[in-house]
This record gives sequence, structure tokens and C-alpha cells, in this order.
Amino acid sequence: MEYTIQFDHTSAGMAVLGAFNGHAKLVDESFQVETEATSNGLVIRGDKPENITAATEVYRKMNDLHDSGQPLTDQLVNYLINIVKDGEVEAFKEFSPDIICVNSKGRPLMSKTYGQKKYIESIEKNELTFAIGPAGTGKTYLAVAMAVKAFRAHEVSRIILTRPAVEAGEKLGFLPGDLQNKVDPYMRPLYDALNDLMGNEQYLRNLEKGLIEVSPLAYMRGRTLDDAFIILDEAQNTTREQMKMFLTRIGFHAKAVVTGDITQIDLPVNTWSGLEEAALLLSKVKGIGQVRLTQRDVVRNPLVQRIIQAYEEAEMLRQKKKRGNRR
Repeated sequence: MEYTIQFDHTSAGMAVLGAFNGHAKLVDESFQVETEATSNGLVIRGDKPENITAATEVYRKMNDLHDSGQPLTDQLVNYLINIVKDGEVEAFKEFSPDIICVNSKGRPLMSKTYGQKKYIESIEKNELTFAIGPAGTGKTYLAVAMAVKAFRAHEVSRIILTRPAVEAGEKLGFLPGDLQNKVDPYMRPLYDALNDLMGNEQYLRNLEKGLIEVSPLAYMRGRTLDDAFIILDEAQNTTREQMKMFLTRIGFHAKAVVTGDITQIDLPVNTWSGLEEAALLLSKVKGIGQVRLTQRDVVRNPLVQRIIQAYEEAEMLRQKKKRGNRR
């Protein structure tokens, strides 16, 4: 069986196919079809009608995104393929990348998945947003991007980024140097994001003026943060008391984002993560949004997505065995 897709412009067909037919190869391999470029358009051939239909939907969506000015990358093509395979109809229909801001090199930063799009919308709509998801989904970087966007638009007068100083069982005291030297490695992802978005010179200038603050969570106690964009990163490593302390720091004309991955908690055994509790307790509170990102929203090397999937499957199997033993 075969189906032909016609494009308004030759350039659109070339973009959909990708360099050296790279995009077409991804589609062909995923849906077990064959794609051929002809004078009439793209001809899709296969044994199963449902596979031809799925491949056609992906190509049409790619064409729509190309017409809207969105660059077609391997990451984007793989994402479209995955959500079609998983039957995520809403994500497929509604997904269209939004420009968030421009980085220090003049390149536009855009949402790359439907989950990221909903994340950005939640930050814009709510005073406080919880973003929970695995590594590589852009939780931290997108939050910093929204902070920079608000700062440039004079919607806030300062940016405050904080993290609990807990990492994989290591202790600050084992590191050389003074307190700042000990803390810097934990803050590095935040420094890197600000440097990329603002440029090193502007970042350092705002840091010296006190308009940007990057510090451990312990430094937040006793403060009221007005007119600020506040980000609590790696929040899965906060205790109940630390999370409550942070959330009660939010002042007037402020916006806060709390990010974390509840599958990578480094707290002592039998200590409940403050992020888990807050996400549960505050799920229906007005002015608070909550976004759950998944492996489908991973925008790093595709290998990361497969690693996360393997760990999730292993955890599901472990929980299943645990329930079986209780019986």
C-alpha cells in the first residue's frame, strides 16, 4: 500500500526529508515504511495501513512546523514519532514550539516538547509552579530562561536562584576552600544557565549589583522576597521544614518556580522529600501550577531517554515484586 503527500513548496519537502534523508530514515525505521521523494511529493509505502497513516501524520506535522518557521531537528522528529506511537493525541495536535527568549548569542530559545510548552504556560499563569520530572527535560534551564525574560521586561527587579546543598551523599565539609568555594560546585548548573542566557559580562555586572543572587537554600531563612523571580532547583532534596521555609519567603509581586526529580532523592533514608509533600498538599491551591514532565520531554541525547525508561521499568518491576512478597 502507498500514500502520497504533496507540499506547497519544494523546500518544504526537502526540509521534511532532512539532510541526506535523515528525517525520512527515522520515520521509516520507526513505522516500518519506505519513503520516496517523487515529482508529485512524498510517497509512503508499507504493509500496514496504520503505519502508513502514522508516518503521514508525522510528515504533515513536520510540514506545518516548518511553515511556521520552526527548524526541523532529529530531536523534534523523534519526539513527534514517539508521541504518535504512544497515542498522545492532545500533545500531537496542540504542540507548537513557543519562543521564550533570546540567549546571549542572539539565538531564540524555544520549547521543544508539549510538556515544556505546558510548563512555560504554567509559569506565565501562576505565581508558583512546581515542575517535577527526570533529568534532561529542561526544568532548570527553562525556569532560568523565564526568569531572564521577566527581568529584561522589568516585570521583576531581581533573580534569586537557590538549591539545597545536598548531593549524592557527599558532604560540603569534604571539599577544599572557604564556604563559597564549597558551595560553588552545587550552584554550577545555575551559573551556566545564566551565562548562556545573559552572557558572562552582563551576568557578572548584575551579580555585583545584587540583582542576581545564587546561593544555598539555608541562606533564604528569615527573608521576604518581594519583586523577584525565585527558583528553587533540586527541590527533591529539601526536607519538609526547608520546603515550608522556602515557600513562605515568597513576597509581593514575586514569581517562584520549584523544580526537582523525585526519582533522585539524596536525603537520608526514611526522610520524606519536601517536594513530594508540597506537590501533594498544594495541588489544588489557587495560584499554584504543577507540571509533570516525563521521559518524552527529555531533550538531551536520545540515550538519556532510553536510560530513564530502563530505570522506570526496573522500578516498576521492583514495586511489583514488593507487593507480591507482602501477600
